[in-house]
Amino acid sequence: MNPFGEMKMPQMPDIEGLLGAYRRNIEVFTAANRIAMEGAQAVARRNVEILQQNMAEMSEAVALLSTPENPTQRAAKHAELVRRAYERAVSNAKELSELIQRANGEAVEILNRRFMEAMEEMRAVMEKAGSDR
Repeated sequence: MNPFGEMKMPQMPDIEGLLGAYRRNIEVFTAANRIAMEGAQAVARRNVEILQQNMAEMSEAVALLSTPENPTQRAAKHAELVRRAYERAVSNAKELSELIQRANGEAVEILNRRFMEAMEEMRAVMEKAGSDR
């Protein structure tokens, strides 16, 4: 009787499969980072546009408020300028928030999809290893 006859050698992992999974993981992380970076760039560009718009409107407001008028008319113009500035600020904040949420959502969706694929790949490897025994 051979004592080594019944011993089974542990199965070697599928190196090509592991390397393929690792490559897909890196590709997905790269894609998610690219999407997040593009989102950050879009937010930065929009912030610059908002700043330029605000500066132009501020110059216009200063010119408008520097005209000689009675105090009641000046106060009414000032109130209108403040109201419009507030509404624009709220709208701009909402827009920037939506840009950020969209970019983050796309990046997380890609990562979640790859995670589920990786779990399925792992399950298949485990099933294969179990059936080979």
